[in-house]
Amino acid sequence: MPDPIVWSLAWPYFLAAWVFGYLIGSTPFGLMLTRMAGLGDIRDIGSQSIGATNVLRTGNKKIAFLTLLFDLLKGTIPVVIAAEWGPDQAILAGFGAFLGHLFPFWLKFKGGKGVATYIGVLIGFCWLAETPWPLAAFAVTWLGTAAIFRFSSLAAIIALIITPLVTRWLGLVQESELLGLLSLISIIKHHSNIRRLFSGTESRIGDKDAA
Repeated sequence: MPDPIVWSLAWPYFLAAWVFGYLIGSTPFGLMLTRMAGLGDIRDIGSQSIGATNVLRTGNKKIAFLTLLFDLLKGTIPVVIAAEWGPDQAILAGFGAFLGHLFPFWLKFKGGKGVATYIGVLIGFCWLAETPWPLAAFAVTWLGTAAIFRFSSLAAIIALIITPLVTRWLGLVQESELLGLLSLISIIKHHSNIRRLFSGTESRIGDKDAA
């Protein structure tokens, strides 16, 4: 059981780390960038997501790339900065950033599916632990699954399952526990894709209507 005195001193820092991550994570870069580029409201097209995959449906690859980059960074930056306060704060900042992307206050808690921000958090953990292997596990799993089955959603789901297991195997216990939770949440957010995969109606990579 945590020491109540220690907890009473630590909880403001834990809360600050989580809020810091959430505020950065909830910044809707996909929506902001598409509006600045005169592409309208990204929530009115495709999957209605604010993520890079849906931004790509506008046909503007530059804006889609920038959205991906910023969605990655808003997972990485909070983790790396909060690590200056301690490893627990880095974990909480990563959790906050991920939830911020999925459930942004500014957009009535309707955000993306979290894969890019998940990768950003993963990059932050790899940076702090000085190991590339959890990130490599995600990349290899995603690329391999996508090459075989040509389903982006399936590739993401399989990578989300494998990555926490590899991270745990590498001895990064706290990180693997958080990644496992983030994976579960993101997979649940992919519920519509999962239904389409089972029904045989999910779009393949390269299809114009890919979600």
